[in-house]
Amino acid sequence: MARDTVKNVPPADETSNKDKKKTKEENEAKTDGEKKDEVEELSEEDLQLKNELEMLVERLKEGDVNLHKSALENLRTLIRTSTSSMTSVPKPLKFLRAHYNTITEVYQGWSPGDNKLFLADILSVLAMSYDEGKRDSLKYRLQGSREDPGSWGHEYVRHLSTEIGQEYVHRTENELGTDDLMTLALEIVPFFLKHNAEADAVDLLLELEAIDQLPQYVDKDTYARVCLYMVSCVNLLVPPDDIQFLRTAHQIYRQHDKYTEAVSLAIRLGDYDLIKEDFEAAGLIDPLLQKQIAFQLGRQQIDIPEIEDEELKEILSNSHLAKHFIALAKELDVLAPKTPEDIYKSHLENIRPGFTSGNVDSARQNLASTFVNAFVNAGFANDKLISTEDGTTWIYKNKDNGMLSAAASIGMIMLWDVDVGLSQVDKYLYSTDEYIQAGALLAIGLINTGVRNENDPAFALLSEHIDKPKATMRISAIVGLGMAYSGSHREDVQELLSPFISDTTLNMETASLAALSLGLVFVGSCHGDITSTILQTMMERDESQLKESWGRFMGLGLALLYLGKQDAAEATLETLKAIEHPIGKQVRVLVEICSYAGTGNVLKIQDMLHACNDHLDKEKEDDLHQAFAVLGVALIAIGEDIGAEMALRSFNHLMHYGEPVIRRAVPLALGLLCASNPLLNVLETLSKYSHDNDADVAINAIFAMGLIGAGTNNARLAQMLRQLASYYHKESNCLFMVRISQGLLHMGKGTITINPYHSDRQLMSPVGIAGLLATLIAFTDTKTFILGRYHWFLYYLVTAMYPRFLITLDENLNSLPVTVRVGQAVDVVGQAGRPKTITGFQTHSTPVLLAHSERAELATEEYISLSHVLEGFVLLRKNPDFMEEDKE
Repeated sequence: MARDTVKNVPPADETSNKDKKKTKEENEAKTDGEKKDEVEELSEEDLQLKNELEMLVERLKEGDVNLHKSALENLRTLIRTSTSSMTSVPKPLKFLRAHYNTITEVYQGWSPGDNKLFLADILSVLAMSYDEGKRDSLKYRLQGSREDPGSWGHEYVRHLSTEIGQEYVHRTENELGTDDLMTLALEIVPFFLKHNAEADAVDLLLELEAIDQLPQYVDKDTYARVCLYMVSCVNLLVPPDDIQFLRTAHQIYRQHDKYTEAVSLAIRLGDYDLIKEDFEAAGLIDPLLQKQIAFQLGRQQIDIPEIEDEELKEILSNSHLAKHFIALAKELDVLAPKTPEDIYKSHLENIRPGFTSGNVDSARQNLASTFVNAFVNAGFANDKLISTEDGTTWIYKNKDNGMLSAAASIGMIMLWDVDVGLSQVDKYLYSTDEYIQAGALLAIGLINTGVRNENDPAFALLSEHIDKPKATMRISAIVGLGMAYSGSHREDVQELLSPFISDTTLNMETASLAALSLGLVFVGSCHGDITSTILQTMMERDESQLKESWGRFMGLGLALLYLGKQDAAEATLETLKAIEHPIGKQVRVLVEICSYAGTGNVLKIQDMLHACNDHLDKEKEDDLHQAFAVLGVALIAIGEDIGAEMALRSFNHLMHYGEPVIRRAVPLALGLLCASNPLLNVLETLSKYSHDNDADVAINAIFAMGLIGAGTNNARLAQMLRQLASYYHKESNCLFMVRISQGLLHMGKGTITINPYHSDRQLMSPVGIAGLLATLIAFTDTKTFILGRYHWFLYYLVTAMYPRFLITLDENLNSLPVTVRVGQAVDVVGQAGRPKTITGFQTHSTPVLLAHSERAELATEEYISLSHVLEGFVLLRKNPDFMEEDKE
C-alpha cells in the first residue's frame, strides 16, 4: 500500500517544473501597476521610519513654535544615524524627497531665529538628493547655522565642495563677491585633509584660485600625500597655476624641513635665488644634508660660486664623478676595454662569404669604428685603439675630418677625468696635422663636459686657438668651449664668442656654431645680449647666407636660451616675425618648442601638429620648419607619460600622411621621446621604418634605434641591429649608421644613459636636452652634416651622458655598500594607506644600475637616506633606532 502511495506522487523535479510554469503564467498575468506596488512594498522598519518622518514634517507645518525645535532635532538625528549602502541614497533622504518643496515653503514662512537656521542646515542636506542644478545645498548652507559641515558626513562635504566650485565660476564671471565661499571652503579643507581626501582639498582650493592658503592646514601626517598629488598635477595645469602649485608644494616641504624635496621643486621652477636659499638653510640645519643637496645640484649642473667649503665645491663641480664611475666599473667587472668587433659580433651577421667588404668604403668603416670605440669605452679612460702608445696609427687610418673625429674621441674615452685626460690629449695638440690638432681641441671640450675644474684648463687652452686663421681649428675651439661650459652661464665665454656671431664678414658656419655654443652655455637663461646679437645678425645677413644649412644652428642657439621658459620667449617670437626670410619661420618654431620643452602643453602640441598639416610646394616654399615642428611634438610631450603616449599615436599618422620632410623627422622625434628607454612597440615601429624606400627615413630610423637603446645593452635591439647590418652590408651610409647605433646601444658598456630626465623622472636636465637637440637637428640634413664632413656632431650627445647608477656613500663620502630593492616604479598618487612604490623588485647590493623606469629603495632600516630619491649619489646616515637584533 505504502509503495502504491509513493508511486502516485510525481517525481520531485516534475513537481517543481509544473510549479515554475504556473508561477511564470501568474507573473505574466499581473499588470505593471501591481508589479510596481510590490517593488515599493516596504519592510516594517522602513514603513515606521517613513511615517515618523512624515509626522515630523507635519509638525514643522504646524503653527506651534514650541514643537519645531524638537521636530528639527529628531530629523537631524534620523538623518545622521541612517545607515545604508555606499551606493544608494540614505533612506531618510529618499523618503523626505517628496516633501522637499513643502519644507522649503515652511522655511520661507518662518521668521528669522535659531530654528530657521537649523532648518536651513537640514534643507542643505536634503538638497543633495533633490538638487536640479540650482546649487541649493550651498544656498541653504550659507543661510544656516554654520555648524561644522563635517558633522553631516563625507558625501555631504564633497557635494558642497562641488557646488562651491560651480558657484565660484558663476560669481567671478559676473564679477560678484566670493568672500563667503572662501570662508566656507577653508572650513571644508581641514575636514578633507583629516579624512584622507587630500586630493579633494587641493582641487577645491585650485578651483577657488587660493592654493596658497593650503600650507597652514597641512601637518606632518598629510604633507607627503598632499605634495605628491600637487606635483603630479603640475603637468596637467595651465600657467600660472603650474608655477603656483610648485611654489606652494615647495613652501610645504620647507615647513617640514624636507630640503631635498624642496630643492628639486626649486630646480623645476628654475629659480636660482630659491635654490641658493634652500641650500644655505639646509647647511644651518645639517651639513651632511647640504652635501646631499650639493650632489643634486651637481647632477643638474647648477653652480653656487660663493661657496667657501672645499668639499662642497668638489661635489658641486662633479669632480668625484670619474673616480666613482671607475669604481662602479670594477664592481660590475666591465673595466676591460672593448673593441668595435666585440660590439658588432660580425660572425653572427648573416652575410655570405666574399660579400664582406664589397662596395663598403673602408675609411667610412674606420670612422664608424672610431665612434663605436668612443661611445662604448666612454669614461673608462682605457681602450684598444686610441689611448694606447701608438694611438696615432689608428688616427691615420682615417681621412681629413675623420682624423679630427678620431683625435676627438680621446675626449670621450677620458670623459670626466680632467687631469689624466688632458695629459693624454696634450701630445696631439702639437701635431703638424691641422685635423689632428683640431680634434685635440674638441677632445678638451669633451673631457670637461659636465665637470668643472678650479684651474679652468678648457678656457685657457681653447681661447688661445679661437683666433687661429685655420677655420678647422677655430671651429673646434668654439664647439669645445660650448661643450666644456654647457649650462655654466659663464660671462667670459660670452665675451669671447659673441663677436663671432655679430661679425657678418665671417661665414655662416663659424657664426652659427658660435651661436650654438652660447646657447649651450647659457641654456634656459633668457640672456638678453646674446638674443639681440643673434637676432641682429639674422636681420643683417645676406639671403644667400641664411639659405645655408648652417642657419638652423644659429636658430637653435637662440632657442636654447629660452629652454623651458614658456612665456618669456614672447618678445623674441614677435621680433622673429619681422624676418621675412624662411629662416624666420624656422627659428620661430625652434624658439617655441624649446620654451615649452617638457611642459606637456597640449595647445602647443596642437600648434605643432597644425604646422605639419600644410602640404607645401618644396620648389616655392621652404618646409624645414615642419621637421622642427615634428621634433617639437616630442620635445613638449617628453617626460609626461600621457602626452608621450598621445604623441606616439600622432607620429603614426604623420608617417602615413606627411610630406617627405615630415616623414624624415618622425624617427628622430621617436628617438628623442624615448631616449635610453627601449620600449618594444617603439623599437618595432622604428625597425619597420629602417627598411623605408626613402634612404633618409631609413638612416634616421636606424640612428633613432641607437638613441632609444643608448646605454641599455638591450639584447632584442642588439639582434635587430645585427640583422640590419646584414641587410645593408652593401650600402655604406646605412651600414655606417647601423654601426653608430650599435656603439650607442653599448654606450659605456651599458652603464651610461642619455635620457635627460633624472631624480625619479621629476627633473629635466637642460644641457641634456640641448645636446640631444643639437645632434637631432644635424640629422635634419644628414648629407651635409653626419654623412658629410661634420660627423663630429654626434659628440654633442656627451652633454646628455651620465652614469645610470645608484652609489651610496657614508658620512665621509666613501662608498658604503648596502642592500637595496630595485624594481619598476609604481605611481602611488592618491592611493590609500602606504602603498608599495615598486613592483617586481630584485634585491642587490650597491652600487647598482637603474633603468629608465626603475626605482630603488633601501632593503633594511639600518641606514637613513638623506635623499628622497635613491638615484645617483645618495648619502646615508646610521639609523639610531635600528637594533642589531632586528637585523638578525
